[in-house]
Amino acid sequence: MDHFINFKDISPDYLNDIIEKALEIKKSPEQYAKALAGKKLYMLFQKTSTRTALSFAFGMTGLGGEYFMQKWDDSNFAVGDIRDEVRYVSRSVDIIMARLKKNEDINLMAKYATVPVINGCCDKFHPCQAMADLLTIREIFGSLKVKVLYVGVANNVLNSLMDSLPRLGGELLAVTPIINESSIDHELYRSAQKTGKFRDIGGGGPSIHDLKDAVKEADVIYTDTWVDMEFINDEKFAELKNERVDKMIPFQVNSQLLKGSKAVVMHDMPIHAEYEISRETVEANIGTILQQAENRKWAQMAILMKLLGKQQAAINL
Repeated sequence: MDHFINFKDISPDYLNDIIEKALEIKKSPEQYAKALAGKKLYMLFQKTSTRTALSFAFGMTGLGGEYFMQKWDDSNFAVGDIRDEVRYVSRSVDIIMARLKKNEDINLMAKYATVPVINGCCDKFHPCQAMADLLTIREIFGSLKVKVLYVGVANNVLNSLMDSLPRLGGELLAVTPIINESSIDHELYRSAQKTGKFRDIGGGGPSIHDLKDAVKEADVIYTDTWVDMEFINDEKFAELKNERVDKMIPFQVNSQLLKGSKAVVMHDMPIHAEYEISRETVEANIGTILQQAENRKWAQMAILMKLLGKQQAAINL
């Protein structure tokens, strides 16, 4: 039984299969309208969500299946033991998607579940977002053999890009003035470097000169929020937020930085305009950003089919 927690034990061919299937489903969704008929998805949210919730809900129903969505605090996962709760849930559904705060919790869930578990986001990895990103790059460029520059905080999104794009033929550059301590994965970092297709420019102390040089190389410039979504409006983290903004504001993706560049700009949302990216740059690239967001659904549908063993089960209506 496969899970989809991170990409460490997943082959490039497996990832390519998902991308190809997502392209097929997006082109002819009616052909897959009953592919997962009778299947049930349980979704558990400890973190806030818009894209993950919508993409999995409409992705599952778009394949003919059903879903049940529950908040962590409304469930007995909040008061009980994950091992016990997930074994019970596994008896009621065919697949689980959990969006949790801690990587160790999603790993524990996968260990004791008797159905496939999908990581909808945790502090270390965001594999579903990465699949949508790869799908978008493939659509725009016709290939994954492109050079992507990630600008922002070293976090779960960067980890999942680091563990996928270089192994699929692309090159990843990273300019990360700040590192999320909870996201650090030294093994993954070393593995990415061994591919020869990942470069951490300036380590944790890049200069603006480093960034401007990297922009000249890039086909895609990718940025993400500087403050974790559960902390962005929490007054207890106001000091941390202000410290990050002060350090990161020179690295904002804006028209001045992009002057002379033909790179595509991507952002995984939610957007905090005038922080990691200027409003002007958002509006100039909103088509690509929304394409990337919409592709969460098509990528999720392909992941669901792959895990449920239904990848070849297109239904001709």
